[in-house]
Formats: sequence, structure tokens, C-alpha cells
Amino acid sequence: MTTMPPAGLLLTVSLTDAHTVCVGIEGDLDYDSSQQLLDETREQLSRHPGTRRLRLDCSRLGTCDSMGLATLLAVHRATGAAGVRLHLDGRPASLERVLRLTGTLDHLTDPQAGAGSVLTEEPRSLVRPDRQDTP
Repeated sequence: MTTMPPAGLLLTVSLTDAHTVCVGIEGDLDYDSSQQLLDETREQLSRHPGTRRLRLDCSRLGTCDSMGLATLLAVHRATGAAGVRLHLDGRPASLERVLRLTGTLDHLTDPQAGAGSVLTEEPRSLVRPDRQDTP
């Protein structure tokens, strides 16, 4: 599925396997277009409940302004709440710079993973497996 809002952001959605949704981003992620990305990612999470990974292909991303950054943070929250790992693949230098300047690089990426890094941590269990309750 491909959608093009009036602002000119092109989103291309594909399923790479049974548990992975990839959203290709082409154009500028800014005030006029960022809601489209957030809406699309939420729709894909609800449409594919077995999703374990959401990959945002940023290799064709133009600019990312403060609203675009806020949207990436909102996508991060949505995927985290759904137990889905979020990846920012192909981050261009301009996005890397925005993430560094705003201090969100470490929050939105896994420093050990490199350019295709994970945004959202794996969900953690609150119950320790070594503890068993006895009646």
C-alpha cells in the first residue's frame, strides 16, 4: 500500500515476513506530513497484530524537523506499548545530526546496533522466572 498526502510524503508499506512490517519514508518528515506517518504506523500495528518488528526505512528521508522528531518519539511510544521493536533503517546523516543535537539518539537507538538500530526495547516480564509461588 502506498499513500501520498498533500504535503508530498510518500509512504510505502510492505510485509517482509510474518512478523515484520516495513514502512519506507520518502520526502520530508515535517509539520505538514508527520501525522501521516503516525497514522500509518498505528494502522499497521492494528492491522497486523502479530507484528514483532516495525522497520522505518529512512534512506529516502529528506528533512526531519521538530514535528518529525516528535512523531518518531510518538511512534516509539506506540510500538513500545504494543510490544513491537522499532528499527530506524538507513538513517541519513541529516537525521543522525538531528538525533544527536536533540539528545534523542541514545533514547531512540541502540548504540551497539549501528545504523539500523533498534528503537524500542524488548518487553520485559515483571515476574522473575526463578520465583515460584507456593500455595
